[in-house]
Amino acid sequence: MKIAVDAMGGDKAPSEIIKGAVLAVKKFPCEVVLVGDENKIRETLDISTGGEKLPITIKHAGEVVEMSEHPADAVRCKKDSSIVVATKLVKDGECDAVLSAGSTGAAVAAAQLILRRIKGIHRPAIATPIPTPHGTTLLLDSGANVDSKPETLVQNGIMGSLYAEHVLGKKNPSVALLNIGEEETKGDELAKATHQLLKQLPAINFAGNAEGRDIPRGKFDVVICDGFVGNVVLKFGEGLAMTIMKLLTEELTENGGAKLLGGELLAATFRNMYKRLDVSENGGAPLLGVNGCCVISHGSSDARAICSGIGVACNYVAGKVFEHIRNAL
Repeated sequence: MKIAVDAMGGDKAPSEIIKGAVLAVKKFPCEVVLVGDENKIRETLDISTGGEKLPITIKHAGEVVEMSEHPADAVRCKKDSSIVVATKLVKDGECDAVLSAGSTGAAVAAAQLILRRIKGIHRPAIATPIPTPHGTTLLLDSGANVDSKPETLVQNGIMGSLYAEHVLGKKNPSVALLNIGEEETKGDELAKATHQLLKQLPAINFAGNAEGRDIPRGKFDVVICDGFVGNVVLKFGEGLAMTIMKLLTEELTENGGAKLLGGELLAATFRNMYKRLDVSENGGAPLLGVNGCCVISHGSSDARAICSGIGVACNYVAGKVFEHIRNAL
């Protein structure tokens, strides 16, 4: 299994991306092709490997798509950019998947323009795993398509259900539509029309509407929504988790609570809690609906997150998600 990694994408590129690749080839049954400025990559790679021979190669790309650039225009104009070259490796069959922590818009645009959509898919969707007390809830779309139609959301339900089954190991996963209430008459025209279509779809286990609080509770296996809404939910959740951890730490430190209640015990508890909420533990979200595997990592990803993201790509390929989606549609 060979994964093309955009070594120049992300806030901590290329050093953390390369370190993550080194961790990944030691942990997963894969090879990695690092795509980007060869001189910069080789310098960091030599330090990271310490001379150890690993299944990592370099593919030179002389350009980078910046966060400030219009994604589709940049992908069309910068043919030698790291994300374009990495995606073409998948298109040409040289790699099985592509991963990038750079511009999400550029990664989505490259996947759509180069890999193309699976026949019958209206729009691809980013499927983001959300940690819950019961494991994982898959939220999609979390930002690829911000102007959805009912048919698009129905396809999100089908793709999310297949991913939950074949990668997350959930049998007959429950699928819910994010809405402002449980009743099927609630919501805007998009939500109400989508609900009626999902009710008539025997291919998935449609469980009705989900409210925002149901996502972190893990009430459903898959929750579908428009990409605009999903992205707001995702970033609000990230911010809320960080704020709660910060407030708890401050309260315990300022009030001496950690000392009174047993500092070591609390420290271990907080480490475990942080690990469950840490984005690095689920370092990548697959873009479902394109002809190939494209995994998008957080812009602030460190080496652990990149390693985890490569693991997501390996699981996607091993689970034959692309084939299952194509056959289902």
